[in-house]
Amino acid sequence: MAEHGISENIIEVAHLSKTFGSNQVLRDVDFSVKEGDVVCIIGASGSGKSTLLRCINLLEKPSGGKILFHGTEIEGHGFDPCKYRAKVGMCFQSFNLFNNMTVLENCMTGPVKVLKKSKEEAKSLAMKYLEKVGMAPYVNAKPRQLSGGQKQRVAIARALAMQPEVLLFDEPTSALDPQMVGEVLAVMRQLASEGLTMIVVTHEMAFARDVSTHVVYMADGVICEEGTPEEIFEHPKEERTKEFLERFTQR
Repeated sequence: MAEHGISENIIEVAHLSKTFGSNQVLRDVDFSVKEGDVVCIIGASGSGKSTLLRCINLLEKPSGGKILFHGTEIEGHGFDPCKYRAKVGMCFQSFNLFNNMTVLENCMTGPVKVLKKSKEEAKSLAMKYLEKVGMAPYVNAKPRQLSGGQKQRVAIARALAMQPEVLLFDEPTSALDPQMVGEVLAVMRQLASEGLTMIVVTHEMAFARDVSTHVVYMADGVICEEGTPEEIFEHPKEERTKEFLERFTQR
């Protein structure tokens, strides 16, 4: 058995299911993430990838099964979802920035309101991460003055300013023009190389192949196949995985 702490799961998903009315979007999903993992979840649209992420972040309430954070059930009695969301941050495809706030204010508001940091502390945290994503020159800009790629980089800085243990990315590049995709993926590659634990739902196959430690292929609400990038991209076992990857590599 591995020594405690080295391979402890930060997040563990067990027998997770999610239904919307009569539509079962997730069925019996098992999935775990350890510290430093970069897990990429791939699959066709409608396969349940984003719903899985939204359940992990408690934006959707699971219909069955459970999700554990450091061994504690996140829907358990006395568990604080706000504190949990501070530890498990989320970047959305539509950025979700506050349009009436400057870039700096966007990144300061969480640390002040949720982490109860002083304005000075929050500002220095915000600046640290805005510099990291290359957005420090834009601190006084409003989101409407930024390109899509810049907005997404601010959204990543905002999530990092909460100093999360895990960062979830829900198709962070799918709303961007092709020329802006690279600047966001470059930031994500850097975060992965620094050891940030990440779960990324993405259509960027090169990123999944080159950056992830673990790839999960989903179809019709189940995990069809998972493994190292080499196993999934070079030696997929399931016919559906092969077909899906062939469609992408032929583009």
